Amino acid sequence: MLNELMLRLMNPLTDAMLENMLTESYPNNPMVMTTTFEKLSLRAVIEAGIRAETGKALSRPMGSPLRLSPWEQLLLNPRQLFQLPTPDETTIETKVVIGPHAKNPLKLDTPILITGMSYGGSLNMPMKIALAKGASIAGTATNTGESAVSEEEREAADYLIGQYNRGGWLNTPEQLELVDAIEVQLGQGAWGGAVASSVKEDEMDEHLRVLWKVDEGGSTGKRSRLPDVNSSEDVVKLIKKLKQDYTVPVGIKIAATHFMERELEIIAKTEADFICIDGQEGGTAAAAPTLEDDMGLPTLFGLGRTIHWLREQNLRDKFTVIAAGGFRTPGEMLKALALGADAVYIGSIAIIATLQKQITKALPQHPAHQLALYNGALTDELDIEEGSQHLANFLMSCQEEMKMALQAMGKKSIQELGRDDLVCLDSELAKNLEIGYAGTPASNHWGGTTLAAR
Repeated sequence: MLNELMLRLMNPLTDAMLENMLTESYPNNPMVMTTTFEKLSLRAVIEAGIRAETGKALSRPMGSPLRLSPWEQLLLNPRQLFQLPTPDETTIETKVVIGPHAKNPLKLDTPILITGMSYGGSLNMPMKIALAKGASIAGTATNTGESAVSEEEREAADYLIGQYNRGGWLNTPEQLELVDAIEVQLGQGAWGGAVASSVKEDEMDEHLRVLWKVDEGGSTGKRSRLPDVNSSEDVVKLIKKLKQDYTVPVGIKIAATHFMERELEIIAKTEADFICIDGQEGGTAAAAPTLEDDMGLPTLFGLGRTIHWLREQNLRDKFTVIAAGGFRTPGEMLKALALGADAVYIGSIAIIATLQKQITKALPQHPAHQLALYNGALTDELDIEEGSQHLANFLMSCQEEMKMALQAMGKKSIQELGRDDLVCLDSELAKNLEIGYAGTPASNHWGGTTLAAR
């Protein structure tokens, strides 16, 4: 009865609206908003409205909606007759070592790591614990992000990478002694590099204020530079000191840019064990859309150029390379490994996997990320144990699909991947990445030789 009444009420309204749309001239036609959205895009209209309301720079969570790395143009190459598939996928090795030349290398069961997402500046503590526990179940590492090591995250994580950061919160001997690898954070993809930002004391709870050592009424924030680092030479000195003082792997994280080779020239002068290249598609809890959408270099190109430069300089074996920025599927991750990365970082997709069906606690009243963000409206609603198991399931599912693909390619180990395992649908992209083009027989590429791309 109620449904019938609603239909009777709605019919005249929809009839009148449809009649207006079909008869009114465009200036008075409600359909004109459709053409406006088509011209400007719904996102641009909404962001214009927020800017007009606040007069301040926007702060968009989860990173850029743009997908500029054409991973879909790359395909993996199976073998069938001239080389047979691997007999048993259960024997395929997926272990990876971060910083094999360090005194205490970081040894993981999978090449998929959880990227830096900070407690306080990004995520709430329940989400950080869930990420750490899920990563531990799957035998991989999680990353502190630009924060300090909390007792809760350290206890939950079997393997913890700590970011030596521009806020200075982890840059002390007491903190650095707690981590299994040190990542000097000089930039990130979603920020277009490194930009200063601050958090006021009244935006922190007591737990975070104590962890970051912020006085009441004060504020803290990230500088655009690391403390006491004001030149390229200072970066070299910092890495040298960290290597002298600690036995764990020490690495450098930078945003991918068109100046990749010039940045790598500086890194090559250091004693770093690993390099993290964070592409333009990298996510974040908050960054201005201009930094997310209009700065940096897409992950695919940043990684490709990094591996090419290291090989040209005979430095490929010196550094472990971790690719980051926008990875969503095991297929994309596997392509990055074939292109030359030793491991990949994931962030946004890890949060989505952790939330899984808990998203229903937020929708439709709140955006799903309100369950994950620090000071999110639903911070206390996240079930840590459920979330950690869902993340572990996601990681193990990705690993199983990777093994299936490796079996089809006749591989016994993920370390056997190389650029000859990729083919590209675009001839210009294939040339730039030094991989085969789909329109030309494989034997015509590079004299039929296998590229040692790793």
